[in-house]
Amino acid sequence: MASPTRQRRRGHDPESVLSIAVGVFNERGYDGTSMEDLARALGVTKSAIYYHVPGKEQLLARALDRALDGLFAMVADPRATTGPALERLEWVVRQSVAILVDRLPYVTLLLRVRGNSRTEQAALGRRREFDRFVSHLVKEAASDGQIRPDLDPALVTRLLFGTVNSITEWYQPTRGTTADDLATAILRMTFDGLRV
Repeated sequence: MASPTRQRRRGHDPESVLSIAVGVFNERGYDGTSMEDLARALGVTKSAIYYHVPGKEQLLARALDRALDGLFAMVADPRATTGPALERLEWVVRQSVAILVDRLPYVTLLLRVRGNSRTEQAALGRRREFDRFVSHLVKEAASDGQIRPDLDPALVTRLLFGTVNSITEWYQPTRGTTADDLATAILRMTFDGLRV
């Protein structure tokens, strides 16, 4: 008969290790999390974690990619790249909320990185690339006369996505509010003030 530790170890796959690690990173902070903390949360020895991943930073990289890959798949979608700029911007906001809700722990972790490692710096670079994409949409909508020209597009982008990103701080899926409900509320609140 296998020991309890051995049984638990067999119960983990790379996905469950990542999911549990992200929970610990969000709770303790990435820098404040040791391999010992991860082993305790997983119910395995530290050496058993290395069966799934070379180290803590690789877990961080996988987690941040999970959040960012969703955003970049969205901006590659034709609905983000063709049609009137304001409609594309609305679609991007709605999809960003859906991705945030679907990948809440991963996006939460992404929004907390500060650039303390190469992995974090790379993630921040990708975030800035996404921000530039959105800012370009805002500029395009303003130049098309679809939104107020007196508002700075970079500021609009920061405020709009500051609102979206704030969802990570208070959203609880168990309370019944859907991603669509959240996106609709954000779009009504912000776009009514943006439209000409």
